[in-house]
Amino acid sequence: MHDSPRIGEGWLPESAAGDGALREGSAAGLLADFSHLDGPGFRASDLHRSIRDFYERTSAWGMEVWTQWHPLFQPAGELVSRLFGRRVQQLALPTRPLEVARGMDSKVVPIIGPGGDQQAAGWIRKLRSTGEYVFSGRYSTRVLPDAESPSVHVTFPLESGNLQVFLRPTALSDGSLELRSPAGGFGDNGAYVVVEDGGRAFAARVPLHEVFHVHLDERATLRTDHRLSLWSAPVVRLHYKLFENP
Repeated sequence: MHDSPRIGEGWLPESAAGDGALREGSAAGLLADFSHLDGPGFRASDLHRSIRDFYERTSAWGMEVWTQWHPLFQPAGELVSRLFGRRVQQLALPTRPLEVARGMDSKVVPIIGPGGDQQAAGWIRKLRSTGEYVFSGRYSTRVLPDAESPSVHVTFPLESGNLQVFLRPTALSDGSLELRSPAGGFGDNGAYVVVEDGGRAFAARVPLHEVFHVHLDERATLRTDHRLSLWSAPVVRLHYKLFENP
């Protein structure tokens, strides 16, 4: 969580409070080792090496982005982005294709624990054309209480609260990766809003569902298809072209 109405990357120092530390300026990944997600039904070794490399050395990769909103949700997305996302510097999803025409800048900051190991990573993404924040999240792995295998755990800090997403990994037969936050009950993979009020924390599951498909195309270019739905209704699709920085 953060103590300011403007999020940006101001939450990072607080996330390493106590005996932790931030390791800025280093080549870093969202996950120190993708095998931390290994468990029944999933093995990181089944993935194409480029996919693991992206997650383990994210700062060494650049990205180009395309967006396509469902016509019914695009006006609402524009209002949320203008009145909330850009103002608080968080969750400001691009709503117009030309907003992302020049790509996104990406910064990864490892969050180091007392023993010197990477406990999580902050991933900050900005529009290259304007410098405005798009996403600012904390990435790690977490085993949910009734699960046998770890999930990818993403937290988007907000003032006195956050949006948390738990994504189930699947290695597909062609070596590609699927990350999914499906419909389910409280405590399952999915999206949750957490709010702190009066010294107490309250959590609710929200009907936002995401699917990421990270794969190599026929020319061995790494790409990601990202679909976000509200209940079963498609809201927005994002497509990322991923490439190693020169």
